[in-house]
Amino acid sequence: MRVFAISDVHVDYPGNAEWVDGLSTLDYVDDLLILAGDVSDVPARLGETFAAVTRRFRAVHYVPGNHDLWVRRCGHRNSLEKFESVLRIAREHGVHHTPCQYPGLVVVPLFGWYDDSFGAPSTILKRQWMDFRACRWEGRSDAEVTTHFLDLNQTAVQAMVAVQGAPTVVSFSHFLPRIDVMPSYIPERFRMLYPVLGSDRLDQQVRALGSSVHVYGHSHVNRDIYLDGRRYINNALGGPSETRICARELLCVYEAP
Repeated sequence: MRVFAISDVHVDYPGNAEWVDGLSTLDYVDDLLILAGDVSDVPARLGETFAAVTRRFRAVHYVPGNHDLWVRRCGHRNSLEKFESVLRIAREHGVHHTPCQYPGLVVVPLFGWYDDSFGAPSTILKRQWMDFRACRWEGRSDAEVTTHFLDLNQTAVQAMVAVQGAPTVVSFSHFLPRIDVMPSYIPERFRMLYPVLGSDRLDQQVRALGSSVHVYGHSHVNRDIYLDGRRYINNALGGPSETRICARELLCVYEAP
């Protein structure tokens, strides 16, 4: 059994939807897929993608990304309501959004958002970042939204902490758990985005889980790095113009011995 990862498939791009449909229907039937968020804000496309990947993999594990929670064209009153709807669509297609155990392995999804732990957003970022217009949080600050999602993770975290001799833990989130997973070569003009990439508090949960591998998405900058003895991986499909920083292929992040 292998575990493959991909994030940010953004199937609103026709080429990305074709990429998903082009995945082998034979090669992965014994394997797991981590789908680390940002599929589509359109519920029908989200469901179509879930249907496509569950036909190809033994099991699919998913967390919503920020794009999945946009409410501009879905009829939901707010993004928390959209979040519950997205999870319901996942369940209807047999996609897992809670921890699952396999022989020698536990796969743990971690919900999240971003707060000010990577820096405060500039006025320009607040004006340009689509989440500030396309998501609705009913007056909650980003820090409060992050707290809400991290609280949802606590049951899984506490359960894993209580386990003695736990198997290998592969955790995943859409958002970045620490800013130093970003490579040093990122131009300064793009670093203005750092405040909306994730939260240090998410990494506290990753460490508490004792994860050997943590998969994340969102930044569209593919990365495979060891920090403090833990492997952090981003394998984003990304947009059509992002071929230099994104890989248009699945990445195996774990293989059973």
